[in-house]
Amino acid sequence: MISVKKKSILGDLKESLIQKAFQTSGLLAILVLLGIFALLLYTSVPAFKEISLKEFLTSTRWDPTSPERPEYGLLSMLASTIMVTVGALLIAFPLGVAVAAYLSDVASPKVREIVKPVVELLAAIPSVVVGFIGLTLVSPLLAKIFKLSHGLTALNGSLMLAIMALPTIISISEDSLNAVPVSYVEASLALGANRWQTLVRVKIPAAISGIIASLMLGMGRAIGETMTVLMATGNARAFPHGLLQSVRTLTANIAIELGEVPYFTTHYYALFGIGLVLFLMTFAINLTADLILEKQKRKLK
Repeated sequence: MISVKKKSILGDLKESLIQKAFQTSGLLAILVLLGIFALLLYTSVPAFKEISLKEFLTSTRWDPTSPERPEYGLLSMLASTIMVTVGALLIAFPLGVAVAAYLSDVASPKVREIVKPVVELLAAIPSVVVGFIGLTLVSPLLAKIFKLSHGLTALNGSLMLAIMALPTIISISEDSLNAVPVSYVEASLALGANRWQTLVRVKIPAAISGIIASLMLGMGRAIGETMTVLMATGNARAFPHGLLQSVRTLTANIAIELGEVPYFTTHYYALFGIGLVLFLMTFAINLTADLILEKQKRKLK
């Protein structure tokens, strides 16, 4: 009897310690997030003593080293970031959902065992390697196809970011499709629908929240990427007017300039301002994706 009580007490203690460990981990993650936000905010505020917020957000010229009048407008880089990201998602999202549907409903177990690790392997490829592929292989091909002087364009960056966003979109979309209750599928088949009709008209609509969340998370991955766009897009600071132009994204601009800018200057603080804008963008996207995924879980319970 005493031994049973001791085991019960030890079990309760073990469960309590595990619970507290998880709580501590969660609180630590929140503190780190708040710390990053506070650091970016604190370091970027001095820039706005010299730069108007309107100029920073709406001007298309970024020329901090101009001898006449330094200009700090990030609109061109913001538009370039959005253009490259949207281009990547237009490629990756339909392809990713199609692969997820194939793995979920069509592929045999043997094929699934081969394709799944390949998809996960894509996520393990370093971004610098993807950028190198874009620089040496895809860029000359685009230049030849579109008769350009070089292929370091927004389209090249979009293609490379699409490769990097695919694993996220495929994995989350497949999990969402697999989470659809079997009763939905059985009811559809019982009413005379074939497998294709069941997939398109039942499973995908039921899993649409999770699929949209995969799109949002893929977008967050693409917006925050640095080395790939730094190597593949040409880094021109002009306002972009098409996918066949060279562009410079927000992340690439920080990577290019932060290592050489003098500390504690307006230019230095303005780069942290760009970092703050990026942080808020990615935070909003990931928060939206989490809310959508939570809604998906409640819907399918």
